[in-house]
Amino acid sequence: MKKQIRTLFILACTLAYTMAQATPRLTVIVAVDGMQQEELSAMRTFWPQGGLRTLQEEAFQAEISFPHLVFGGAESVATLMTGVSPQEHGISADGYFSRSDRKAHAIFADADFKGIGTKQTFSPNDLLATTLSDRFRRMSGEKSMIYAVGLDPYTTLCMAGHSANACCWMDAKENRWATTSYYTEGLPAAADKMNTSDRFNEAESKVWTPRMDVLQYMHPTPQEKKKSFSYTGLQKGHAPIANELIIELALAIQKDRKMGEDPLPDLLLLQLTTLSPKAQSDHIESAEQEEMYLSVNQNIGFLMEQLDKRIGKENYQILVVGLPRLGSSQAQLQLSGLPRKAFNLDRAIALASTYLMALYGHERWIDGGYGHAIYLNRTLIEQKKLPLETIRKQVSNFMLEFSGVQGACSASELPLMQGNAEAVRLRESMQKRTMGDVVFWLEENWVVMNADDQPVDYVVDRNPLVPLLFWSGTLRNYPDRKAVHITTIQDLLFDY
Repeated sequence: MKKQIRTLFILACTLAYTMAQATPRLTVIVAVDGMQQEELSAMRTFWPQGGLRTLQEEAFQAEISFPHLVFGGAESVATLMTGVSPQEHGISADGYFSRSDRKAHAIFADADFKGIGTKQTFSPNDLLATTLSDRFRRMSGEKSMIYAVGLDPYTTLCMAGHSANACCWMDAKENRWATTSYYTEGLPAAADKMNTSDRFNEAESKVWTPRMDVLQYMHPTPQEKKKSFSYTGLQKGHAPIANELIIELALAIQKDRKMGEDPLPDLLLLQLTTLSPKAQSDHIESAEQEEMYLSVNQNIGFLMEQLDKRIGKENYQILVVGLPRLGSSQAQLQLSGLPRKAFNLDRAIALASTYLMALYGHERWIDGGYGHAIYLNRTLIEQKKLPLETIRKQVSNFMLEFSGVQGACSASELPLMQGNAEAVRLRESMQKRTMGDVVFWLEENWVVMNADDQPVDYVVDRNPLVPLLFWSGTLRNYPDRKAVHITTIQDLLFDY
């Protein structure tokens, strides 16, 4: 698995930097939340034209998989952009547990930098590995331009890396573009212009309804059959107008900065979504989610049409990849005979604490838990001069008694785990800075919940397979194969 994801990263870097005499002036990478290969195939009959139609007909296609636990957050795009697992790049999920205050914090939160257009303060400093953007900058030089535009700060920062000119994301609360002072350019001029105009007000007042009779869709829900569907505004980024604004800003930046208009290579990174406001799954279960696919098809088609006109199709290439976000819904799991069950982490910690109190005295022996890890009170254990590893083993053995727990071990044992696929994925997901003292993994149909029965970084899919489509205006003789293993993609692209 690790070799696979490294090969994917090499592929992406190669796409961006090396094509002998045919090096494209502009490389565009589009990450699409929730996009699934099987849904692309099913939706094909609905788009007589458009970007996804063109890519399905002309692009090189493959499925990619990830070696780590997939929580539907920044961990997947960070892996995509760095070519290494969270064990190395440091982004295990959208949050992490801090021993200093015994609380969970958002990943990328960084008080050393100011928010621009937002009160939130972020930076990519928690991303510990070199990203595709960073390598692009190192190989292409200071004058090449790198911009990232997305729907959320986590994905956008992963795509922008440490070396972008600027990045910006959509602030869902304020309905405007936002960024961080980490990047020297700040908020791109095109984004600031959109913020100060009426563009977001126009978007907020726009009504989204189906483009055809709801009964013509493949998966209308019973409610949609009765009342169709209708939404107003951006819906926190889960609406066609949000994707439209992403493309609009991307093209404005390309025009302002003349990206792709000179021999120096440039990089444009975008995040779109196929997830509708009521989506419970990455798989299509409603007419409105089918409509999201139709809008993404139009969005990518419009992007390619504009680039054809502005810089010529022979001067750019586009890489489109899906990102796992929601996995399967509860209804889908029930149909498969594996309904989702809750593992209450707070309850497990309370019982483990009582167990340690019985052994060592009435003290706070556990600082807390987060995701698939338990954090012991190391300060207390050190003060009492107790063996840390012994207590770790006692807690891990205690965890094995809970229903839904498939395995547990001391964090020091995790790097040695072999054989069990879920334990290996957990190993690839853990980074030493944020790793707990005891880690555990659950049976397939169980998810981690807190005391309020809310999901806490639950695994959305054990084996996500998302599509990768690569189109180039220069390369046309793609290999004639339908199924390609990820480790062979680079050879298939360039060895002909």
